[in-house]
Amino acid sequence: MPLRPLNREQVWLLPPTLGELIPNDHPARFVAEFVEPLDRVAWIELGIGPDGEPLGAPAYHPRALLCVWLHGFMTGIRSSRKLEAACRDQVPYLWLTGWQHPDHNTLWRFYQAHRNAMRKLLKYTVVTAVELDLIDLAVQAVDGTKIAANAAGDRTYDAADLQRLLNRTEAAIIELEAQNEGGDDPPPPRLPEELQTAKKLHQRVKDAMKHLAQQERIKRVNLTDGDAQLMKGRNGIITGYNAQAMVSPLNPDTAKGKGLMITATEVVNSASDSGQLAPMLEKAEELTGQRVPINPG
Repeated sequence: MPLRPLNREQVWLLPPTLGELIPNDHPARFVAEFVEPLDRVAWIELGIGPDGEPLGAPAYHPRALLCVWLHGFMTGIRSSRKLEAACRDQVPYLWLTGWQHPDHNTLWRFYQAHRNAMRKLLKYTVVTAVELDLIDLAVQAVDGTKIAANAAGDRTYDAADLQRLLNRTEAAIIELEAQNEGGDDPPPPRLPEELQTAKKLHQRVKDAMKHLAQQERIKRVNLTDGDAQLMKGRNGIITGYNAQAMVSPLNPDTAKGKGLMITATEVVNSASDSGQLAPMLEKAEELTGQRVPINPG
């Protein structure tokens, strides 16, 4: 059969619009439809100024930057540098930004400034799905996964270990203070670094012992992250947390395709998933605005 001609210099006979470049059912369209209706109150609640600044060079519109991050979360692109490349190379991102190309610094500064407020978007997405009858709240399932904390496991101690560490720290402080006070020289205006470090560790150990005494259910405490606990993960024992997620299936009558939607999230320091169903149901009720009766049978 004959070959089709290959011409990389081909020009458009009739220039297309941006909307013609992606299908009508593309997920990027849902992202845009979700972000566009956000009113001024919603933007302010997210801590994002919808009007920009009167002075200075024109900035990227927050709608474009928010769309980029949301579509990145949906497609598994969470690096600001990879998102920068996507805004140059991938048609859905080019459509979401109006063919603009924000760099990774702009994307990261936006996310860093609003990362905590953006968590409220989970509630908006769930409420939107509920109003559109996209999820079946009659079925709700909860599960947890262990995530490592930014703390070393060898800095996790029980009460006896903390007492021994406290004794060693106090002995080290006494020795360092004796060295500091020896001789006829006047004491330095500032504590030596070794003594400062020892006293800081001494205070952290005392705080950890107090925290351990106040929380009866906690048997060990980490000096770096007092809330993290030792728990068994997929790769062995880690110092971390138990991330919980409540999901409901998509409604087959109104939603295209099959899947699950997250209706609630939480991070706890309990290693066991037992006992998490009731609290997660309450969080799901708070997000969805609907209470699902529990059938004990």
